[in-house]
Amino acid sequence: MNSTGAVAAAVVPAAGRGERLGPGAPKALRELGGAPLLVHAVRALARSRAIGLVVVVAPPDGVAEVLGLLDSHGLDGMDVRVVAGGATRQESVRLGLAAVPAQTGIVLVHDAARPLVPVEVVDAVVAAVRDGADAVVPAVPLADTVKRVEPRPAGEPEPVLDTPDRATLRAVQTPQGFRRELLDAVHAKALAEESAATKDAPAPVTDDAGLVERYGGRVVVVPGHEEAFKVTRPLDLVLAEAVLARRRASDGF
Repeated sequence: MNSTGAVAAAVVPAAGRGERLGPGAPKALRELGGAPLLVHAVRALARSRAIGLVVVVAPPDGVAEVLGLLDSHGLDGMDVRVVAGGATRQESVRLGLAAVPAQTGIVLVHDAARPLVPVEVVDAVVAAVRDGADAVVPAVPLADTVKRVEPRPAGEPEPVLDTPDRATLRAVQTPQGFRRELLDAVHAKALAEESAATKDAPAPVTDDAGLVERYGGRVVVVPGHEEAFKVTRPLDLVLAEAVLARRRASDGF
């Protein structure tokens, strides 16, 4: 193992508003069990001995607030840096990546809205990159049958086009892990393409593994965990509270 890959860094984009959770603070700053989702997400990453640095990407006007929150929740002993984010998730990840030291060979990108990811998932992602993978995503099998439809305006019936084989589908989670040089390269390509955008520009991707798929590199999947779900809607927050309460009752989490 080379020294650049020995300790990984993690980038946590937390600059989004998260309107689906309803009005109020940005999603990453909503409380779960007495602490913001962001604090839980940073703690989850810091539990892994493979993570040496966490870079939090805050709303452009909220850097001081996020720094204060992290300090007030006992994270001052960890190597956590806060930088200002951009207008899109992709831009925010790029800004966070720029704050990671150049000698760091492995970088994870983790959603602040996945506050309960178990440490074994973080460790598995890092291990897979160390073992030679370009890009790694944790994922779980789908429980529901999936239909591909022809989109219609909200409320209108949508014609079904086909039913993909569920056995070949996975629901992707984070943290996603990457060789640093590859993540730098695909973000640079995405930025160049964005600058030269035309009406025929490809649709935006929704995660960093999608950039690797688009611009070059092999993505592999490792087992995710049912508790690494994303808190997007009010019901997700209720479920997260229940999971956190069970953990605290069983092992003093």
